[in-house]
Amino acid sequence: MITWLTILGMGLVTYAIRLSLIALLGRMDVPPLVRRGLRFVPPAVLSAIIFPELLTPAGTLDVSPANVRLLAGILSALVAWRTKNVFLTIAAGMATVWILMALVK
Repeated sequence: MITWLTILGMGLVTYAIRLSLIALLGRMDVPPLVRRGLRFVPPAVLSAIIFPELLTPAGTLDVSPANVRLLAGILSALVAWRTKNVFLTIAAGMATVWILMALVK
């Protein structure tokens, strides 16, 4: 029961923090410099999540051709750039990882 209450409490705190920022920024004029800076938040967060998985799959830096995740990431980036289709990008990346993992084993 304590686990569920903790999860619920953490969710409420997270929601309150986000709601307060939305309410605050909705009522005030955001300076252009801040607005320009906020445009870079989504790519920075996405990069912070993805690049460690691609470059350090075993906990150490691996940029060799044997790094299956890096190869799949590069192919996914090319598919995303050419098609601009999220579903196709994810499918290409997953298929590449599965095929390369089957070939390596």
